[in-house]
Amino acid sequence: MDGILPLWKKRGMTSHDCVFKLRKILQTKKVGHGGTLDPDVDGVLPICIGKGTKVIEYLQDSGKIYEGEITLGFSTTTEDRSGEVVAEKAVEKPLTDTEIDQMMASFVGKITQVPPMYSAVKVNGKRLYEYARAGKTVERPKREAIIESFQRTTTPVYDEIQKTQSWRFQVTCGKGTYVRTLAVDLGAKLGYPAHMSDLTRLASGGFSVGQAVTLAQVSELMEEKQIDQVLQPIEAAMKEFPRIDLTDAVWQKVKNGQVLPLSTFGLKEAPEKLIAFFYQNQLVSLYGLHPDKAGFLKPSKVIRNEV
Repeated sequence: MDGILPLWKKRGMTSHDCVFKLRKILQTKKVGHGGTLDPDVDGVLPICIGKGTKVIEYLQDSGKIYEGEITLGFSTTTEDRSGEVVAEKAVEKPLTDTEIDQMMASFVGKITQVPPMYSAVKVNGKRLYEYARAGKTVERPKREAIIESFQRTTTPVYDEIQKTQSWRFQVTCGKGTYVRTLAVDLGAKLGYPAHMSDLTRLASGGFSVGQAVTLAQVSELMEEKQIDQVLQPIEAAMKEFPRIDLTDAVWQKVKNGQVLPLSTFGLKEAPEKLIAFFYQNQLVSLYGLHPDKAGFLKPSKVIRNEV
């Protein structure tokens, strides 16, 4: 079994929990996920199966779309609603729609984030959440993220008793973006401690809500021998990559991993991204610019050497 399964991850499960269960359901060990989702977050989690595991890194690098809720008034250890409160400041006067929208718009483009302590980023060989659970804090490396759009989707709700203000949002962002941190940083710019009080991933790796299936549905489809109805081809992960269809003669060279000149494909210069080579409509290899030989392409990832 080879392909990509757009899974709808429910809340309360880790991404690894999903992989563990799917190995049993699909009766194969070669299963991996294309982008971690926190236990408190539900949404689209691309699952790579068989040869599909060879494209995991490209799914992880792809853009994502989330919808969620931001709450002003207090922040937490985990930057979401599951953590302990670490800072509070009453919202005595609710912010206007214009104030919120203008500040959200200021985050669109390239931004710098400091990963939350409760994250899987490694520092000195240990993951940040390991330090956090031990009650330690360490200096965290700054990271760049791309925010394509960040918009409020509901009218802000002011809680006069709790002295908080919340609204829902949708964000389209690039790889490595911490939406929890986005909520915290937005709150700071607005003058309040904040946290992400809800989050759902609507799209990831080119797959969206409408394509996603639950673990229960996968199990049922396997029993009915109809899993092919939802299993997406590996090629679906390559939509954003330049594509070249190979002739029989060039395929013989590519299948053996040969270094090839750009002129073989009528190219004067290589695209910035890797090139996806297809043969008989199947993804067979990814080639990139050779680091030492000017004007040559070399294999970056072999997907299939038999078609």
